[in-house]
Amino acid sequence: MSMPRRLGRYAVRRRIGSGAFATVWLAYDEQLDSPVAVKVLADNWTEDHQVRRRFLEEGRYLRRVDSPHVVRVYDAGELDDGRPYLVMTYADQGTLADRLGVDGLGPAQALEVVRQVGAGLTALHDAGILHRDVKPANVLFRSRPGPAVPVVCAMVADLGLGKALDVSSRLTMIAGTPSFVAPEQAQAEPLDARADQYSLGALSYLMLAGRTPYQHPTLQAAAHPGPPPPLSTDERAYPEAVEAVVRRALAPDREDRWPDVASYVEALGDALAPVVAGAPADTEPWLPLDPDLTQAGPRPDPPAVPETAAADPAPAQGGRPRRGRRARLAGAGALALVAGAAIGAAWAASGSGPAEVSLDDAAGTLSVTVPAHWNRAVADDGWVPPNDEAEQPALSAGTSAGWHHPDRPGQGVFVGLLPGAELPAQLPQHPECGEAEAPQDDRVDGDPSRTVVHQGCPAGVTVERVVQVTDDQLLWVQIRSADRATAVRVLDSVVAHGM
Repeated sequence: MSMPRRLGRYAVRRRIGSGAFATVWLAYDEQLDSPVAVKVLADNWTEDHQVRRRFLEEGRYLRRVDSPHVVRVYDAGELDDGRPYLVMTYADQGTLADRLGVDGLGPAQALEVVRQVGAGLTALHDAGILHRDVKPANVLFRSRPGPAVPVVCAMVADLGLGKALDVSSRLTMIAGTPSFVAPEQAQAEPLDARADQYSLGALSYLMLAGRTPYQHPTLQAAAHPGPPPPLSTDERAYPEAVEAVVRRALAPDREDRWPDVASYVEALGDALAPVVAGAPADTEPWLPLDPDLTQAGPRPDPPAVPETAAADPAPAQGGRPRRGRRARLAGAGALALVAGAAIGAAWAASGSGPAEVSLDDAAGTLSVTVPAHWNRAVADDGWVPPNDEAEQPALSAGTSAGWHHPDRPGQGVFVGLLPGAELPAQLPQHPECGEAEAPQDDRVDGDPSRTVVHQGCPAGVTVERVVQVTDDQLLWVQIRSADRATAVRVLDSVVAHGM
């Protein structure tokens, strides 16, 4: 979907992200003089009545809850082409997935996020609503005025899988994110609020330990988890009381868990008290409070086209690149990716660079920032790697549907996870290109990577990279671009969350 000028009465500024079912745009409410996020159902799902119903249910669920820690819905409507949209709180400080990729969280910070997310979940449960997909990508942050400086407030978002508690006892759909989903949810059993408590426990574990308790590749694997490894490592040590509290939240049998989210949050706070004593929660914004980077900007001029007309991608409005675990993806050598963070920031903020859009896969695991004209053919619903039967997260974007065809000059990027315990000896060949440069083998933060650059291709440059992101999982990135500089910028923007 190319960038529209308006969505209903809201002037669109830029794309925030997209998933399998919807795209979220940063827009400007001219009547109330404030930025908002507008979530629009994807056009290919407009005629699917079940998906449409779930989309609208999300808005109704959110309207039933009044909490600063749950994303607010201010308005809803329908475009002329029949697609519904929701107008919601704009999270100017990104997501927890973004934050964890910057430099992690200290114990006091992690506890503060758990408390705020727990408050949001409790508000949902009090309103009779289950979230069912608590994960880093669904925890949003916004800045708000504080006593001296602005502070960050955590909000629970994305109730696309949400369900009323009275309905969940009769019918449950298998859905969720494998590394955070409760076993009973993965088994399609009737659910209660303890399923969300389990997910909050997994989220707490991630923030405290710097890694997920499980790395389930599928929901089937999440249905029967073993005991999680200890929270404590050589770098981070926690009292046994903290271990016990989190372990109870992650009990496979819900009868062994805490009775509710509030009980778990209180117990975790008590257990962490000796650890966080005297440590500030540090809730000051971590992204710059610069209107050009984090706000909608000045009031836009009225559009010259109807709201349903799609405009050409507009120049970048100073949007920040997404942040994530880039250290695992960066390399050295000819591509000079060690300095890529500075290059990427300059690309996003410079008026001389191309317009950009940030894209996410449907699972919220992968993201990449690309030139706006690469956004004409986007696929974000995963893939089944060769010689494998399980679907893995994947994301691709290009200048046309056939951008990856070897004989065409299309440009684009593919990012996908695949199983593998070691780097492949040989990366994909490109006979349509000129001579390939020598493979670059690097090790960054202990993660091996292998990169090959091909020059003289129909599109210009083709880059192949594979990174060993976990002991049994690889990240494959393929980029076709007109020049090497663009390839560097796109490659540096790739983010694998939670790896």
